Amino acid sequence: MARLKTMGTRSQSFLSFLLSLLAGASVLGWWGIPVVSSEGMFIRSHLLAGEIPATPEDPAWQKIPPMTLPLSGQVITRPVWPEPSARALIVRSIHNGTEIAFLLEWQDNTRNDRLTPGTFRDGLAIGLPLGDAPAFFCMGQLDHYINIWHWKADWQSDIDRRAARSAEKKPEGGEVRRFEVIPRRASSVEDLVGGGFSTLTTKQAQGRIQGKATWKDGVWSVVMRRPLASTDPENEARLEPGRLQAIAFAVWNGENKERNGQKAVAPWFQLSIDPVVKL
Repeated sequence: MARLKTMGTRSQSFLSFLLSLLAGASVLGWWGIPVVSSEGMFIRSHLLAGEIPATPEDPAWQKIPPMTLPLSGQVITRPVWPEPSARALIVRSIHNGTEIAFLLEWQDNTRNDRLTPGTFRDGLAIGLPLGDAPAFFCMGQLDHYINIWHWKADWQSDIDRRAARSAEKKPEGGEVRRFEVIPRRASSVEDLVGGGFSTLTTKQAQGRIQGKATWKDGVWSVVMRRPLASTDPENEARLEPGRLQAIAFAVWNGENKERNGQKAVAPWFQLSIDPVVKL
C-alpha cells in the first residue's frame, strides 16, 4: 500500500510538472515567443567566387537559398517588449574567402529613416560573441563579450543623401544652392562591443563593417559586409572559413516606437562558414 501511495504521489507530481510546462508554453506562445530552441538551426554562409555583393539588388543573392528565422519579443529585461511588429527575418550569407556579407530582409510597412525628437528609427543588429564561449544574446555578459553590428536607417539616409548631393550639378543662373547639414558617416553600420546591459560601447575605429539598404513595397533589405580577417581579435568577432560561429539578430521598428531593449529578437543560431577548397 505504501508503495502504491508513493507511486500515486509521483504521478501527481509529474502531472503537475506537465501542467506547469503547458501553462508556461501557453504564456510564451501568447507573447509570441517560440518554445522550440534555435540552437540546432544553422545559417550557412555560401562560398562564392568573385566579388562579394555590396547591394541588396545584386543578382548574386538570388543564387543563395533564403532562411527564415522567427522573431519574438524581448522579455528578458525591462522595459520588456512582448509585441514587436516584426515577426520574421529572412537571412542569406555569402563569402569569397576574403570578405563575408549578409542580406537581411523583413517586413516594415513604414520607412523611418530620420531621428528627430519624438520619432524613432528603423534598425537591425547582428550579434556575434567574441571568442568561443557563448554569451548572453542581447548585450553579452561580463567576461563573455559580444560584437554587435548595428545598422541604422537614419545613418543610411545620411550616406545616401550626401551621395546624392555630391552628384548634383551646380545650379545655373547664379541660383543659390540649397544648404543642408548632413552628418558624415564612415558606414551606416555602427560597430559596438557589449559586456552586459548598459555596457554597450562604440568602437573607436568605425567603417570596417559596411552597410547598404533599400526600402521597397514595405520591405527593408539590408546588406552588411566585413573582411573575414580580424584586425582586432579582442574586440572583433572571429569569422573564418570552415568555422562554426554563434549569431543572433535584433530588429527595431521606429513607427512602433521601438528603441534600445524594445525590439524583436532571434536568439543564438549557428553560422556555418563554408571552407575554402583549394583545387
